[in-house]
Amino acid sequence: MANISIDGLAAEIAEMLAEYSQDVVEKVNLSSEKVGKAAVKQLKQTSPKDSGDYAKSWKMTTNAVFGQPSNRIIHVAAPHYRLTHLLEHGHAKRGGGRVEGKPHIRPAEQQVIEEFTREVEEAIRNGAG
Repeated sequence: MANISIDGLAAEIAEMLAEYSQDVVEKVNLSSEKVGKAAVKQLKQTSPKDSGDYAKSWKMTTNAVFGQPSNRIIHVAAPHYRLTHLLEHGHAKRGGGRVEGKPHIRPAEQQVIEEFTREVEEAIRNGAG
């Protein structure tokens, strides 16, 4: 940092914080992309595969706003989205009895939460660099 007058100190601090913030946002976006792709891959592998269509339909969409962390959504494409709750938690059979659930979403969710949290904390700690 060069010699800065007292009058320019606030502006210099604001500029450095803006640069730090932008670096963190970029790292968070990269992390969310990486973790999201890994979650989709895991869900495709661990989802029930009676026909295979449900497992293949996992997707990730991105809603990006410039200068802010991107919003990533992991979902099952239509028409298979109706099956997620039934397959994850089980359901009643038509003639009586029950079909047991096959948990595949919760484990992927927990892994995403842990990995993404770790990467965001690291991005905040390391900041620019």
